[in-house]
Amino acid sequence: MRKLNRGMMAGWQSLGPRFLPFADAATADLPLGRLLRLSMFQISVGMALVLLTGTLNRVMIVELGVPAWLVGLMVSLPIVFAPFRALIGLKSDTHRSLLGWRRVPYIWFGTLMQFGGFAILPFALLLLTGQGHGSAVWGQVGAGLAFLLIGAGINVTQTAGLALANDLAPPESRPRVVALLYVMLLVGMVLSALVFGSLLSDFTAVELIQIIQAVAVITVVLNVAAMWKQEARNPALTTPKGPRTSMAEAWGNFARAGRAKRLLVTVGLGTAAFSMQDILLEPFGGQVFGMDVGQTTWLTATLAGGTLAGFAIAARRLSRGGDPYRLAALGILAGIAAFAGVIFSPLLELAALFQTATFFIGLGGGLFAVGMLTAAMDLASSGSGLLSGFALGAWGGVQATAAGLAVGVSGVLRDLVSTLAEQGALGAAFSGPAAGYLFVYHIEILLLFATLVAIGPMVRGGARRIIRQPGFGLAQYPG
Repeated sequence: MRKLNRGMMAGWQSLGPRFLPFADAATADLPLGRLLRLSMFQISVGMALVLLTGTLNRVMIVELGVPAWLVGLMVSLPIVFAPFRALIGLKSDTHRSLLGWRRVPYIWFGTLMQFGGFAILPFALLLLTGQGHGSAVWGQVGAGLAFLLIGAGINVTQTAGLALANDLAPPESRPRVVALLYVMLLVGMVLSALVFGSLLSDFTAVELIQIIQAVAVITVVLNVAAMWKQEARNPALTTPKGPRTSMAEAWGNFARAGRAKRLLVTVGLGTAAFSMQDILLEPFGGQVFGMDVGQTTWLTATLAGGTLAGFAIAARRLSRGGDPYRLAALGILAGIAAFAGVIFSPLLELAALFQTATFFIGLGGGLFAVGMLTAAMDLASSGSGLLSGFALGAWGGVQATAAGLAVGVSGVLRDLVSTLAEQGALGAAFSGPAAGYLFVYHIEILLLFATLVAIGPMVRGGARRIIRQPGFGLAQYPG
């Protein structure tokens, strides 16, 4: 057995980083095992996102009959905290504590907020199903509070966790480490979507509640394992007597790094364009094509799989000297074609076209996200005195705010247009259950064209540097 183990280890080592993604993201100070354990907090975030924007929004709209505008507002509640991600990152950068920790307290309290939201959610769903003792209105209030807590926990945990990874990684491997963490987010989304879809193939409210309870426990386990013995105590760094950096100073450092404002505008427009369909994807499949809960949950897995493929293609292009702005523009064009495919799928009565277009929506979103994240980190690395927590928080804050607003607006637009279509106010050509959804998909295409306009000057400017590295793998994310 020992000979077999040694032989297997020698075989894995012979493969090298060329065929082992993320192998070159690890260093002597941050080995691969420790890095993968740190990435567990992203898996828990991925689970929460699939549950909120995928499974729960479809169940509440289709099975429980909750209006789509109300569900959209619930799912968008995390945007209340999203604009504060830059502030959260700055606070963790300058946290004052005699214990010597900066990131761990924020990860811990973010985890507690997520757990609290998941603990409230089952009771709210019981009221919404009519099986509890109380008015359905209290179920809606409880669900809104649960979504708010979960969203706040996600924002705090993710911002501090990414900043901790940035602290632990050496400068030359930081971009690849952050890329690994975002890929692990997608892995968590794909796996949880597959599991949720399998468990809910025959939907019952009890099974859904059991899944929520399991997610609450798994979130705590994963996040505690992720931060266990990761951040070394450094009381000198967190002493209350140390200098403090104001929000204005942090923003000034970021703005001086380069095209910060145009980059953030591009991130906001593109993220909104790709995010409006988040809460409409599964209900669209259920109401237009008659898919069950398990089948529509697989749509979320398909979307996440496309995004993961986008990450892989982006890593290959960027490691070969590609321009991150051009890569993001390519993702925008892929998104335009994919949304056009979704629009034509009910007209042609082709569910396969809708499923294929869903994959390419994820692909385009992945290319766009990787390209803009690379560009943001380029600006961060060129700014003097720039704090990593603030830089990642600013990028994540704009992204999360745009996504939340887009989700909320999409639900309202879908309900409004669907009501008008049912009344015949839009004519015979724009009627049926798909009318409200198709209107939103048209809006997303318009937003993508606006994103092309915003990114145009940066694409013409070209990339200032991308270092070529031997081999291929997602770990070769450019810095």
